[in-house]
Amino acid sequence: MDNENLSDPIEVSLQTAEKWTKAYRGNQELEDASKKVNAFLIPRESLEAVLALKTDAVRAYMGINDKKEKTLIFVGANKDETGIYRDVFGTLGTEKDADLDEDISIVYDASRPCPPHGDPDSPLQN
Repeated sequence: MDNENLSDPIEVSLQTAEKWTKAYRGNQELEDASKKVNAFLIPRESLEAVLALKTDAVRAYMGINDKKEKTLIFVGANKDETGIYRDVFGTLGTEKDADLDEDISIVYDASRPCPPHGDPDSPLQN
């Protein structure tokens, strides 16, 4: 099965983004509103690290970190000959997996959920 083509425009007007974020916040089917995360604060370092993989795309997985917060986990993704975007992981070249004698695969994180780490004055948050 071919993944969706990623050639759609990457820029969206603020007006459209406001509509989309409002629709998400108002959707009670997805998640209880009191527990819903509206956005993530993502350190530049995390984005630069995953972009340094020089992949075709980046995939963001949802997770729950050790602080019991929702988080995004970033991996690179390359389109293979069948049209599927396959995950590409970074490597921690300074440490080896003792059992396999291979570099340790890593992903990128450090995102923080909004709320509570949001901008209360942003038109996308309200």
